[in-house]
Amino acid sequence: MTILLPLEPHFARPGEPLAGAFAERNLFPWIQRRTRPLEDGPAIAARLLAERRPGKRVAYLHVPFCANHCLFCGFYRNRSAEEAMAEYARRLERDIAMDGAAAAGPPIQAVYFGGGTPSALAADDLYRLVSAVRRHLPVAPDCEITVEGRVAGFDDDKVDACLEAGANRFSIGIQTFDTGLRQRMGRRASRQEAVAFMERLRDRDRAVVVCDLIFGLPGQSMEMWQDDVATCLSLGLDGVDLYCLTLHDKSPLALSIAKGALPPAAGLERMAAMYGAGLEMLDDSGWRHLNQAHWASATRERNLYNQLVKAGADCLAFGAGAGGLAGGHRYVIQPDAELYGKTVEAGTKPITVVLPPPANRPARDLVMGGLEGGRLDVARLEALTAPGLAAALEPLLAQWESAGLVHRRAAAIVLTPAGWFWHCNLVGSLFELIDLFMGDGAPSAALSYPQSPLPQSPLPQSQGMRHVG
Repeated sequence: MTILLPLEPHFARPGEPLAGAFAERNLFPWIQRRTRPLEDGPAIAARLLAERRPGKRVAYLHVPFCANHCLFCGFYRNRSAEEAMAEYARRLERDIAMDGAAAAGPPIQAVYFGGGTPSALAADDLYRLVSAVRRHLPVAPDCEITVEGRVAGFDDDKVDACLEAGANRFSIGIQTFDTGLRQRMGRRASRQEAVAFMERLRDRDRAVVVCDLIFGLPGQSMEMWQDDVATCLSLGLDGVDLYCLTLHDKSPLALSIAKGALPPAAGLERMAAMYGAGLEMLDDSGWRHLNQAHWASATRERNLYNQLVKAGADCLAFGAGAGGLAGGHRYVIQPDAELYGKTVEAGTKPITVVLPPPANRPARDLVMGGLEGGRLDVARLEALTAPGLAAALEPLLAQWESAGLVHRRAAAIVLTPAGWFWHCNLVGSLFELIDLFMGDGAPSAALSYPQSPLPQSPLPQSQGMRHVG
């Protein structure tokens, strides 16, 4: 018997699919709203981290320091200070070294140093931390080790320290190459300086080099955006992220717009057009579309960390404010850098919040990881849930196809360019409908999409999660 699901609220609107498939974007479908933290969460997390489970693992290390608060960023915590950062690096190294549970598990496939601004650390501290990862954690022989940074302050000594210690990937937050727009957003380096920095990094040819670009910034025209993408293409980098601006409540950018100091951010229609233009330029240049916001120019760029995290891999978390995942349980490390350090000094892992796994987690992981990569195997999804799910979803999938969001490939759906732009809406709809089908949810009276992540999000604050594409 086919179960009838309330599919109509999830139908795409008729018309131009890229700009108008839905009234608004569902930015964070993975956030578990209405979920209470577990009592005795730290003890539960410690037990889960000590268990050996099959499957891929990654690690995230958080550096919560920045030279200044860029207007668009909702993740600023602490201003860079030499002594404080040196002390923090020492404690972070201790956190890595004392995590015996990590050393006992399966190999770690990817490590990500995020922030904040990891490149704000001194060269010696960058060398110590990357070396500590390789020394104390069971990294796979081909482990992807990424250091996130920005142009200002990331000098040759720091780059060399990362490389000598074993980092093999750099992710640079360019955001835009336009000098005027960069400086209005709080980026200090000019276009010429940013281009020269990326050229020096590229010419070393010792690590994968990736840059982040943001579309939808206040005052950013389509011509400026296309020039950003063209500049990235001309530089011969290994990869690029095209992120849609997320306007965080009470961020400096939101406040500046509210006061009239800056023009409004781009509307949904213009953001969709910018994403479509960037996608077309990269695809026409032969770049591989690895996931929603990320492209690679050659095979050595894998983007492993983000792909594995989105697919539900266990994530070991280190550093104040870092978020991890263990057996489907999301956990958060103490976000206050001083309290974090004192707890580490006392020999305790400073876990503060632990959330239980969502219902139907294997199916959710398949949906999130699959659509993040542009393809969802519906037959496999049914195998992870219950017979009849594919039939129950068929009218919705057919409507999405007719609306221009997906193509059908045997038992799978494959995203179109418009589907890539709206992929989080599709993910959120499938999450809700799977829970209903399995008896674990109730239909929403109205779709309610959060506009910003929780203050202490249990998600690792990596490059693919700070700005949702």
